This record gives sequence, structure tokens and C-alpha cells, in this order.
Amino acid sequence: MPLLVTGAVGQVGTDLTAALRARHGADAVIAVGHRTPPSAAFRAAGPYETVDARDRDALDRLIRKHRIDAIYHLVTLLSGAGEQNPDLAWDVNLSTLKHVLDLAVHHKLAQVFWPSSIAVFGPTTPRLNTPQRTILEPTTMYGVTKLAGENLCHYYALRYGLDVRSLRYPGLITYKTFSGGGTSDYAVEIFIAAIERKHYTFFVNAQTAMPMMYMDDAMKATLDLMAAPADHITVRTSYNLGALSFTAAELATAVARRVPGFTWDHAPDFRQAIADSWPDSVDDGQARADWGWAPDYDLPTLVDTMLAGTAKRLGAKG
Repeated sequence: MPLLVTGAVGQVGTDLTAALRARHGADAVIAVGHRTPPSAAFRAAGPYETVDARDRDALDRLIRKHRIDAIYHLVTLLSGAGEQNPDLAWDVNLSTLKHVLDLAVHHKLAQVFWPSSIAVFGPTTPRLNTPQRTILEPTTMYGVTKLAGENLCHYYALRYGLDVRSLRYPGLITYKTFSGGGTSDYAVEIFIAAIERKHYTFFVNAQTAMPMMYMDDAMKATLDLMAAPADHITVRTSYNLGALSFTAAELATAVARRVPGFTWDHAPDFRQAIADSWPDSVDDGQARADWGWAPDYDLPTLVDTMLAGTAKRLGAKG
């Protein structure tokens, strides 16, 4: 059952490639990257190919070469970067997904995974415990592409019977890889700043809250979703996925309890408006009911893990 992971060198892809290799074997997971060069350790861990996912023919050749059975399509331009270059965001986020879905149908692949985001929501969406099915009026190009992608996945499931599955990832937090360009980046940057400078300036205000999740929980959710029987999957757009919700001030206070002398302030930039358009928390009851979703990390566990892991990673760099 060879698997293809596009965007494998990114924040999600790095962890997901490792998780899939741990489950299916290193040689069964073909990692694909484009711009970001992988580390020597990443290349040594299993097969790696350099391909621009916007090149449909190149993807087709990869599927044929490795006899791919399923694709985890992670290529994306995130919210902050997408507002800087909306045309590129549209091209990267949607044209690549269309290529993957078309090729999956053509080659009769068993499954496709594609991540959506809380960016599909907007200022007209209920902010607390946002329902699975609700108003979707995103105000960023990233959100627009994710909403269009959800509908595209739903269409391919209905029209072609493609087993395509998706999660609306919240803000993802990890010390292993930092891609940048996202609105939830402050929840990673704060740990780097706390260790290096003992001070952090948030680009959002103190009361900004949004759904967040430690990366290990996101990997668990992804693997559990893809392992669930097809007849348990009732959502073919994208599942709400929840774990944590905290304000910037609550996160800073939790860090300060563990890092003596840590201080912070706030200088909101254009990402404040993006954060304000997203929910404070989501209702993920459908995911819990359909395939047993439940997170493992709470805020204290997250902060302890991030501080230890970030310190180790920065120390290794030094």
C-alpha cells in the first residue's frame, strides 16, 4: 500500500510523514517536496522526490512510478502568506488539489486525505462551539481556497465515489518544524522567544482566542480518520476538529509560570483581523461520534512539551 505525501517538508508534512512511516514502514511512504530542501536525516529516513505539485504530469508520473495507493495532499500556502500573494494562494491551494483528485479517480486510488482549516469560517460564523454545518463566509484567500476545496472534495466523493477525507485543522503547534506565514504562528513563536530572549511581542491582542492543537493530536486525528471504516464517514466536506482554546494572554501567563523573567506585549498587525474572523472554539461532536476523536493534550501539557522540545531544538542548532 504505497502512500504519497505532498508538502512533506512542511510543518504538518514532517510529522505526518514520520507517523505514516512508523505505521506502514519507511519504504511504503513516498515524501514529496518542492521549494524547501529536506534535511539529510529526512532524506535518509525514506524515499523522497522533488516535484512541484502544480505540475499534473509530474504527479502522474510519481503515482505510476511508485504504484501509489493513497495520497496525503498537504501542499498549501497559509493565511498570512496568502494575503500577501492571493493569486499564488489560489494556484497552490486549489490547482494542486484538483490535480490530485483527478489523478486519484483516474488511477482508482483507495483514499485521499486533504486538510482544510478553521479559515473556512468568517465573521458571520457563530464564534463559540462553531457547529459542523454552519455559515461559511471566509474573508481571506486562504479561507476561500479551503472552502472551495471542501466543496471540491465533497463533489468528487458524490460524483466519482472517491474516498476523500478531510479535517478542519485548528492552529497547529509544534517545535519540530516552523513554516511561518500563518495567523496562529504566535503560539509557536512565543516558545522560541521565551527561550532566546525572555520576551515576546504578539501580533494579536491579549484577548485573541482561537482553536489550537498540539501537532501530535493532529497526527492522531489524521491517522484515526483515515483508518476508520468508510461507512462511518458522514462528512465529505471536512470535519471540525477541536482540542484547545485559549487567549494570547492565557498562553503567555502559562509560559511565564515556567520561564522566570519572561515578559510580553502586543503589537497587532494585519493578522489581527484574520484572527478576529475565526471562531474561539469549535464543536467537534461529529468527529467524536463518527470515528471516536478525542485529544490527549491540555494547555499545561502543551506548554511543558513545547518548552522542553524548543529548548532542545535550539540547543542542537547552536
